[in-house]
Amino acid sequence: MREKDILKSEEKAVFALRSLYKEYGYLPFKMSKFEEYDLYVRNKDFLVSDAVITFNDTNGTLLALKPDVTLSIIKNTTDNKGCKEKVYYNENVYRVSGSTRRFKEIMQTGLECIGDIDLYDKFEVVYLAAKSLDTVAEDFALDISHMGVFKAILDSTGKDDYFKKEVIRLVTEKNRHETERLCKLYALDEKSEQKLLSVIDLYGDPDMVIEKLFTICESVEEKSALSELCALWELLKKTEYKNRIRVDFSVINDMNYYNGIVFKGFLNGIPEGVLAGGQYDALMERMKRVSGAIGFALYLDLLEGLNKSKRGYDVDVLLLYKDTTDTGKVFERVKTLTEGGFSVTAQKSIPEKLRYKILEEIDGEGK
Repeated sequence: MREKDILKSEEKAVFALRSLYKEYGYLPFKMSKFEEYDLYVRNKDFLVSDAVITFNDTNGTLLALKPDVTLSIIKNTTDNKGCKEKVYYNENVYRVSGSTRRFKEIMQTGLECIGDIDLYDKFEVVYLAAKSLDTVAEDFALDISHMGVFKAILDSTGKDDYFKKEVIRLVTEKNRHETERLCKLYALDEKSEQKLLSVIDLYGDPDMVIEKLFTICESVEEKSALSELCALWELLKKTEYKNRIRVDFSVINDMNYYNGIVFKGFLNGIPEGVLAGGQYDALMERMKRVSGAIGFALYLDLLEGLNKSKRGYDVDVLLLYKDTTDTGKVFERVKTLTEGGFSVTAQKSIPEKLRYKILEEIDGEGK
């Protein structure tokens, strides 16, 4: 039988997620495969990679195959006071692969909520992120943090941008030792140093982490951001995903673009995050928008790793038949197996490199 918690393909995941987002009032958003290159140049720090495939349009305009969806959605939506635009997408983006260092077409699906967003919208998006992971596989975790808390603590050090940039990198890596070394190098006072080190150490059950944060957050900015994180958790802890959510301040994004809640999703069997999102009001402001925004993307290409790690084979049943086998009998057996929850490939010989769980043969008489 197919394992219950694994969708068979990216396409089935797309179908299931599309239904989920529609259920919560998100409308489909379709865009061109390319945008003017200038859009990405102005916001290159927001991109996962600054490597972009470019080409000249017939009028000489420099275009780019889109490496990102969020920027295109922002460009094609408008500010409408008191309202929100809720959209979902299923698009291919073009980025450099981390493993091959070559350009790769990556399928991703996700949603964006843009406009006069409030606590409910932030909760709904984070909840749908968890529900999206659950739709793909039951064994998942969603790590959340708050850029406002971390930024306020970092700003309170009074140090320069280079120091802040290095701290962000080290906290993302959970590198406590190098953070201590950097603090000593910059002669950071002991209290500020301990606050930064505490952020690195904070991880796990949200109730526990938030309780510890209350002991180290002192400024108005720190307390205000912590209050929002606490309010979000009070809503999330009432959902079915309470035990799947952790607070982890190594989940940090670029402060030039992100503020507020940020999060990352993981599936058991895949060593990297398959979902990423957060609140990006700062990006909206940089693009001369007055609206707030929050959203996430699920990287469907990584689901192939889930299938391989969990199943270890490509198909449940390899059904071998002969030239003399009755075609109707082959179809009848395939239909019986698929209705029973098995995946089947009917072949006259065993394909090279095919990984199958069960080998079944039908003789010339269809038996």
